[in-house]
Amino acid sequence: MMVDQTTRFDAVFAGLTILDISGRAIERIPDGGGVEFIDEIRLNPAGTASGALMNAAKLGLNCSTSACVGDDEKGQFVADQYQRMQIDCSMIQRSKTVATSSTILPIRPNGERPALHCRGASDEWFVDDTQFDAVCDAKFLHHGGTGLLARMDQGQSARLLQYASSKGLTVTLDLIAPGEDTAGLLASLLPHVDFFMPSFEEAEVISGQSDPADAARFFKDMGAGACIFKWGERGSFLSMDDNELRIPAFKIEVSDTTGCGDSYCGGFIAGLSLGYDVEQACRLGTAVSALVATGLGSDAGVVNLERTLEFMNSATILDV
Repeated sequence: MMVDQTTRFDAVFAGLTILDISGRAIERIPDGGGVEFIDEIRLNPAGTASGALMNAAKLGLNCSTSACVGDDEKGQFVADQYQRMQIDCSMIQRSKTVATSSTILPIRPNGERPALHCRGASDEWFVDDTQFDAVCDAKFLHHGGTGLLARMDQGQSARLLQYASSKGLTVTLDLIAPGEDTAGLLASLLPHVDFFMPSFEEAEVISGQSDPADAARFFKDMGAGACIFKWGERGSFLSMDDNELRIPAFKIEVSDTTGCGDSYCGGFIAGLSLGYDVEQACRLGTAVSALVATGLGSDAGVVNLERTLEFMNSATILDV
């Protein structure tokens, strides 16, 4: 089924939306009440939905989001940032009882990002059946954050994705923090998903398969149309129909890996929206992810589509 070309948005990004407080470069936490001086601190919206959303918007897509933040200063910061980026905020929910989900990220000198996360309003996010039409008024629906969306993880996410698929949207899915119950959650979601986009580390944990082709087969047997595994310095792995392909990463100086996987999803969706084939959309996602890793935060390094394409067409391939 082809989606209606008169949709209000190019893409809607639904799910985990948090506020990151990032600092770099942090070699150690001071003892007692001591002080260490660092180079940079940044606040930015982040999360499995938000990181994809902001980068897709920077690449020129007309975007909206369905998410829940607290009725607090953190939630207002997220909304203000979105509005400055011309992202539609009409479907953002505000909880008066739970604070905005947030994370403190002490970024190590090598770009690694241990996370101190406080669960919050994202667990309250809920899309009622009567709101499905509004959320699906787009060509693409990206659902991000399965595993940290308490209310939607009870079965409503599957209903939303089933509806989106029935309306002809291209549905993409990412998750976070897989655990013992993740495979059970995916069993109801993946039959309605065109592109399942976890990290390979997450895919390996869930599937028990150490080879990406075997892991992809595991998820495709569960109903996923295709799998794209984000794979760090190895780039990404695409399994679609009977074809398998590794898309290499670009050589960069890594500053912060926060949001690289989320931003890949945003770049990939932007590529599909621009009419790229799947492989080329993966390459755009790779370029976006690489640029994000050069700065601090989930949308750092990305300016616009033109600059991203310049980087993609000139950067050196990382030979791993």
